Amino acid sequence: MKKSLLSVLIAGMFSGSVFAFEPFTVKDIRVEGIQRTEAGTVFSYLPVKVGDTLNDEKAAQSIKALFATGFFKDVRVEVDGDVMVVVLQERPAISTINFVGLKEFDKDVIIKALKETGIAEGRIFDRALLDKAEQELKRQYLTRGKYAANITTTVTPLERNRVGINFNIEEGAAAKIKQINIVGANAFKEKELVSQFELTTPGWLTWYTKNDQYSRQKLSADLEKLKSFYMNQGYLEFAVESTQVSISPDKQDVYITVNVNEGERYQVSSIKLAGDFAISEEELKKLVVVKPGDVFSRERLNDSTKAIGDRLGKEGYAFANVNAMPEIDKEKRNVAFTIFVDPGKRVYVRRINVTGNTKTRDEVVRREMRQMEGAWYDAEKVTASKQRVDKLGFFSEVAVETPAVAGTADQLDVNVNVTEKPTGNLMLGVGTSSTDKIILSGSIAQNNFLGSGNNVGIQVNSAKSYRTYVFSYTNPYFTVDGVSQGFDVYHKTVNTSSTAIAYYSSVSTGGAIRFGFPIGEKESLGLGLGLDSTAITTYDESPQYYKDFVNKFGDRNLSLPVTLSWNSDGKDSFFLPTRGTVQKASLEVSVPGADLTYYRAGYQLQHFIPLTSKFTWMLSGEYAQANGYGGKDLPFFKNYYAGGVNSVRGYKGSSLGPVYADSNGSDYRIGGNRKLVGSSEIFWGLPGIEKNFRMGWFIDVGQVYGDGQKLDLGELRYSTGISAAWISPVGPLKFSFGKPLNKKEGDKSEAFQFQMGTTF
Repeated sequence: MKKSLLSVLIAGMFSGSVFAFEPFTVKDIRVEGIQRTEAGTVFSYLPVKVGDTLNDEKAAQSIKALFATGFFKDVRVEVDGDVMVVVLQERPAISTINFVGLKEFDKDVIIKALKETGIAEGRIFDRALLDKAEQELKRQYLTRGKYAANITTTVTPLERNRVGINFNIEEGAAAKIKQINIVGANAFKEKELVSQFELTTPGWLTWYTKNDQYSRQKLSADLEKLKSFYMNQGYLEFAVESTQVSISPDKQDVYITVNVNEGERYQVSSIKLAGDFAISEEELKKLVVVKPGDVFSRERLNDSTKAIGDRLGKEGYAFANVNAMPEIDKEKRNVAFTIFVDPGKRVYVRRINVTGNTKTRDEVVRREMRQMEGAWYDAEKVTASKQRVDKLGFFSEVAVETPAVAGTADQLDVNVNVTEKPTGNLMLGVGTSSTDKIILSGSIAQNNFLGSGNNVGIQVNSAKSYRTYVFSYTNPYFTVDGVSQGFDVYHKTVNTSSTAIAYYSSVSTGGAIRFGFPIGEKESLGLGLGLDSTAITTYDESPQYYKDFVNKFGDRNLSLPVTLSWNSDGKDSFFLPTRGTVQKASLEVSVPGADLTYYRAGYQLQHFIPLTSKFTWMLSGEYAQANGYGGKDLPFFKNYYAGGVNSVRGYKGSSLGPVYADSNGSDYRIGGNRKLVGSSEIFWGLPGIEKNFRMGWFIDVGQVYGDGQKLDLGELRYSTGISAAWISPVGPLKFSFGKPLNKKEGDKSEAFQFQMGTTF
């Protein structure tokens, strides 16, 4: 006969003198009521085993232990003779989770977030956890400005003690910031102050940026920007006293009010240094950009203390403390600063650690390091090392940390953590012509072959007019001193019948070997020697200029070009530079003794100027000139051309320059021996994807001049438009929409131009 112990045991939990039965030795344990839970799982949680003596205390412990698992909503212990009977009622399991009306968030992201709260398919259903998950989901909608969002949760019982959970969501429209008010501001117009905020009222781009939707984090950041703005204008005691955020009754409009106390405007009365300088005080004073008589600026003061810290860091004082202490004279509205300098101990680098390079070899990163192990720490060299590793182009992120070595006061490690990125490139170029319709070109390259840092590339152009096959190889560290070595082998076929260029065809086969010699941290010299064999075919439609050249020098020519180059790369980033200058000068000379003797010389310049934290101005220019020498003419197939997505945008590719009119009155371009192009472009990134996408507004200028033509700047062609560059999941994409500004009769325009590619 079974005897239930539940009620008696509960009483026994409050009164140790109450017992429901005489203790006995358990001969067997039987589990009843389970459907999904294995009996072995129940036995593993029971504190009672066969052969143990069961009393009211152990029975109570058994009930408590099984309840604690969370698997059961009812637990009873009964006795059947000398058998302990555990009667269980399982909690239901979650079979399915469904969403109705979910648009604002990705379903997989929400499923993952719910799993972290304990709600997931296959887990035990807990109403308390479901309520918590529902509240968290509502909170997420509030962060997106959807204050009217309504979430209804339905739990549906299913067979085999399971349930289905349905989230029925009415998202509603996101509330927009209707107005931002700043109360207490007198020194500046409210419009100027509000312009410092990232949060804003609805505008033409806010559909993407979401900056017209209230966010507590964004408001906190904006208030700090407002404070910085005031303090950089001399308002040392500026303070934000309070903020109020209210929402309209229909939960569609948000009103933000900021109450400020501007305080007085202060001037700097004096500034001095104090402490242990470690280096010349006069040298440190030159780094202070805040001068007596200046209006106080927190930014300029911070720049001064940072410059002093960086200068000490260059001498090995990695943990220098530089702090500016103010002395305020409220009556005169002056502030005096004493900059206290504590260089600390001079430290050296114990070890350089490279992590995150799953494919790239350690040596590829280490050979770019300018900070050496065992040497005094040099902040400038650490920064240069980071930039050099970044400019390899092998990594999407490069982070450098300099933690102190535990247990020492004069050592630190340099930890370089990199995030690998695809370094193979499959580039596709797409163009149009009246005959070819679609022109495809491409190249496949691996810039980090087998993680060695070497470059291997194959270029293929499959257009009807230009067929190119090139294999190239470059070892950037042919020697340990950084001398590079590489070679190229190519076969090129040209047929200009379907292009804007005057009609001819050629077949070129050749190769070259090249070396690069570093002559500075950012500069190098290049030397190359090549061999080229080119066969030329002219036609009745070809210009007489082409025919005369073939008659004079033959239809097959051999040249031995020697190339010299100078490169200076001072930009701060490989992909999206914001500052620095890049220069390149080159000279190609086909040496005497070959069928053709000519030279081609050029100079290119790119200069990046940071206008603000979001906008970068780029100025670029190129001038190139070529001619024959030794009584020989410049080969016409070595002429320069301009126009197109990588030149003067808005004009059709290779369409600028001297014109040849055939007997039918059709105009064709024959190129020239001088090229002058330039560009001014302002870049900006889109919020949230600055590392992958940027847009630009450009003004391009350029022209090509023929032999004997005056370099007339009045013949330059101008264009303007919008550009976009996107490192997309399918590869790099480049777009431009340009419009000629001074198009003349005969010019060929092309508004939309693009290149596309993929990475692997």
